[in-house]
Amino acid sequence: MRTGEPSVPRWAWVPAAAGGLLVLLPLVALLAKVPWSDFGGLVTSESARVALWLSLRTAAASTLLCLLLGTPMALVLARSSFRGLGLLRAGVLVPLVLPPVVGGIALLATFGRRGLMGHALEVAGVQVAFSTIAVVLAQTFVALPFLVTSLEGALRTAGRRYESVAASLGARPTRVLFRVTLPLVLPGLVSGAVLAFARALGEFGATITFAGSLQGVTRTLPLEIYLQREVDPDAAVALSVLLMAVAVVIIVVARRDRSAW
Repeated sequence: MRTGEPSVPRWAWVPAAAGGLLVLLPLVALLAKVPWSDFGGLVTSESARVALWLSLRTAAASTLLCLLLGTPMALVLARSSFRGLGLLRAGVLVPLVLPPVVGGIALLATFGRRGLMGHALEVAGVQVAFSTIAVVLAQTFVALPFLVTSLEGALRTAGRRYESVAASLGARPTRVLFRVTLPLVLPGLVSGAVLAFARALGEFGATITFAGSLQGVTRTLPLEIYLQREVDPDAAVALSVLLMAVAVVIIVVARRDRSAW
């Protein structure tokens, strides 16, 4: 270590190692329990393939929805000042600390057949609860705060200097947003989108409460793992490793792309 460089206190290595073991040991134990001789057959069964494909499709749809809704939300939170802003920010963050099953009940109260909006939708011939749409809504509900918080932080870090220059040159707010603001915070936007996708991919509680578990319709991979745990523990372990591998690939690709920026 060169003189003048900041150093890590020696005592910090002990809790850091303990935290690392707390995270990594269960993953190692999971890998140790995988029946590798049957792994291929377990993760390529009909039900597993259908559940994985449904998970990927709904997670992608919910991530797109998070981008469409979360980007303007983060912009309002980072660039606006009005009474009640703190309350709005707290409301956006509630799904982060809310048990997912409670989120599912809240979604049922809103979009269920007798819900706040569900009854009107039912009259119009649109059934949301216990459908693939319900899966996307449940995943969006729990994943949206991840994108909003990540992008809001990036917006605050970037500041307003370049936006002010563009505005002073006559650029309209929408042009400033797409030509200046978003390119500046693109790494934060991508990071938030990856976090949202990963959270949506692993969503369980709100999904099973609001969407149920219908094969090919609402039974995502986490739900399939939960069901297999009772009837075929080996399949549950193998599918858990598959889901973990998909999540690792997403994180590695996202970090590599972000480092390129």
